[in-house]
Amino acid sequence: MPDAIQNETVRVSGLSNREFLQTYARPGRVGLSGGFGLVDKAICRAQRHLDEEERWGAWSHAFIFQGVRHDGHHWIIESNLQFHHKHIQLGVQENRTSKYEDEKSYPVLAVLDFGLNEEQIAALLREGLELVATRARYSLRELFGTLIALRHPELRRRDNLLAQDRSMYCSAFVQHLFRKMGVELAPGVNGKNTTPQDVFRTAVPHVSYLLQRREPRTSLDQLKIRVRKSVRTQIRGLRKAVKS
Repeated sequence: MPDAIQNETVRVSGLSNREFLQTYARPGRVGLSGGFGLVDKAICRAQRHLDEEERWGAWSHAFIFQGVRHDGHHWIIESNLQFHHKHIQLGVQENRTSKYEDEKSYPVLAVLDFGLNEEQIAALLREGLELVATRARYSLRELFGTLIALRHPELRRRDNLLAQDRSMYCSAFVQHLFRKMGVELAPGVNGKNTTPQDVFRTAVPHVSYLLQRREPRTSLDQLKIRVRKSVRTQIRGLRKAVKS
């Protein structure tokens, strides 16, 4: 990897998801997203085992930026589940970055720039497209195997307990592409046990562009706020009564 690249985090604000992706997406860079869906939340929660204070992970999905095509859109390669009307895409696939432009669905985004040269970018995308062409599958089974390994750290360096041939979930797919170039994003972790949080925390020199919004309050949070306001109102009323 280029020696000139240093680990750095650039926090970005005031941009929409679309503006952020248009500004920082480049071929060969890695994308990360965090969402509010049930699967996203389950993945983020499971990654709490990677944190000493058991804070949830921020990332639930990882993908590779491919570049702008003749249609004027920036495309990505990812291993994912997609449900359309009467159609299901399950596996390594190509999609437009526009699927991540909805701020409500994807409140946090990151772009990781590893400073790859043209030859490295070509090798990365070539392998990704090969997996698209050969219909490599998305592995829910391996995802569950990783969830088991997160609860038992000694399993993280071993083969995924539920490993399958020609299949991988999102961050395992990204790790696979980089390993093909001889780069270990998560040393000591089996490729098929790699999480999106592992990719984000990699020690491989890179620059992270981070767009993070405040998470919407849950109904429980809103209830707590109403209770606090009610209590403060009652206290102020009591103080006035005492003074009078």
